[in-house]
Amino acid sequence: MVSKRLSRLEGHRRKFMAVIDGTPECERAVHYAGRRAKNSNGGLVLLYVIPEGDFQQWLGVEAIMRAEAREEAEAIMAKAAQKVRESIGTDPEIVIREGNATEEINSLVEEDRDIAILVLAAASAKEGPGPLVSAIAGRGAIFPIPVTVLPDSLTDEEIDALC
Repeated sequence: MVSKRLSRLEGHRRKFMAVIDGTPECERAVHYAGRRAKNSNGGLVLLYVIPEGDFQQWLGVEAIMRAEAREEAEAIMAKAAQKVRESIGTDPEIVIREGNATEEINSLVEEDRDIAILVLAAASAKEGPGPLVSAIAGRGAIFPIPVTVLPDSLTDEEIDALC
């Protein structure tokens, strides 16, 4: 069952979510989501998911590997947030999770019912639009919020014009 979105109720605001995943296309998704959020007086949520990994080592090594992955995620998110502040002038919410990206996106959408739109950007690779776009698009009608997928050919200027 899909939880009702709260973004239109008093005291709430519509949030756009973009996923930071280290791909070149994620920057376009962040730019679009940030512009849409700013132009509609909404919010921007940036999500980074640390992949479920090879943390199944000895206990001490596992803790160190997890800490290093978390540190790397925090550095990546700080850089992304700073770029958003400088280029768009809005302060994003930062969320870092560990697990499967699609499951963590769904969990966050369920927890934060102000998130109203997920923004993804398609890859330009011959292999397809990218794993995240494929995973989310493949879910079809059971995904709880609208998903905006940007074509790979859009420049920042064209994104600004669309927003």
